[in-house]
Amino acid sequence: MRIELCALHVDDQEKVLRFYTDGLGFRKARDIPAGAFRWISVVSPQGHGDVELVLEPNVNPATRAYQEALLAQGIPATAFATDDIAAEVDRLKAKGVAFTMEPTPMGPVVVAVFADTCGNLIQLYQKT
Repeated sequence: MRIELCALHVDDQEKVLRFYTDGLGFRKARDIPAGAFRWISVVSPQGHGDVELVLEPNVNPATRAYQEALLAQGIPATAFATDDIAAEVDRLKAKGVAFTMEPTPMGPVVVAVFADTCGNLIQLYQKT
């Protein structure tokens, strides 16, 4: 058994696709029509090519309520790892990514948090 797909609910598929590709530097893996929406996934150029982040439309009232509650409480919806958090934060800021938490030591990791422009906070972390 292995993880190949992980979903993130978003309020605007087209906008978030631009953010994850142009802003974060991920690569679009799939973009398939699926009724009124699309099956869109991205992969990290630094990660395993078979692990995809699905940018799922947030049309289900339960998932929308969950996403809104996480955002209101400042809780990241998911986390991405980096080997150099200072350089990554600088790179992302230069692309206009808005951080809600600057790199902060927290035990065995340094953590930063940014907004993905489509309803989610994303944690960025580096193991120390």
